[in-house]
Amino acid sequence: MPQFNPERVRKMVSSMRLAVRQLSDLSGLKENVFLNDSHKIASAKYNFIIAIEAAIDMGNHIISQNGFRAPEDYADTFTVLGEYGVVDKQFVNELRNMARFRNRLVHIYWEVDDKQVYKIMQSNLGDFKTFLNSISSFLGLDSIGSSKVDKV
Repeated sequence: MPQFNPERVRKMVSSMRLAVRQLSDLSGLKENVFLNDSHKIASAKYNFIIAIEAAIDMGNHIISQNGFRAPEDYADTFTVLGEYGVVDKQFVNELRNMARFRNRLVHIYWEVDDKQVYKIMQSNLGDFKTFLNSISSFLGLDSIGSSKVDKV
């Protein structure tokens, strides 16, 4: 049975779910409305950072608790999860791209295209649910991507 701290995972899942809900709300805006509102753009960027950091933190928690090899960087966290069957190997590239996007938002924010932020909101929010489903399956939980999060 995989090792993990249920309370710690519950907190990370809760943070991710809240951020993704905020992103989902913003994704309902028309592109021109979103792109002409600096507060909405900033909110989207912040919530992406929170959601992606939660995924990275969950991954690193599972890695350390189960004695998997130490990742070389944030993107490698997801490679390690793929190597140990926590996430599907076909999904690893999407997760690695997620980590790289987080790095751009944090470290070279001036190069992030707001249109790209909008596009990612439109097409990639489901990746967070897929990630949570993978984590819950690996940990042997019913579901941590839905309202059953309190069971973690």
